[in-house]
Amino acid sequence: METIGVEFASLLVHGVIEHQDRIDSMIARFAPEWPLDQMAVIDRNVLRIAIYEFLVDGSTPVKVAINEAVELAKTYGSDSAPRFINGVLGTLADQTEVLKQEFVTVVPGE
Repeated sequence: METIGVEFASLLVHGVIEHQDRIDSMIARFAPEWPLDQMAVIDRNVLRIAIYEFLVDGSTPVKVAINEAVELAKTYGSDSAPRFINGVLGTLADQTEVLKQEFVTVVPGE
């Protein structure tokens, strides 16, 4: 029997994978000085999860998703990771409603 935590983790993983191209595009737009392929793997994946949580899935409040991401960065990232994660997600959070529309808008060819 799966626990709620396992189900939630599975939802996040599958959701991020399904929307990875669009999420990565947002990360590239809002952190242009850090190309995705040069970003630490932990930072990149923490950003992906948080963006999925508050922009795509929408069931996690923005502040909660950002706080969880910063805590993950403190635990698993470098010394500068929490500040970086907070900065990128904070910038995204300021435009949440507009950015959510990017995920519901069907782009031809996608």
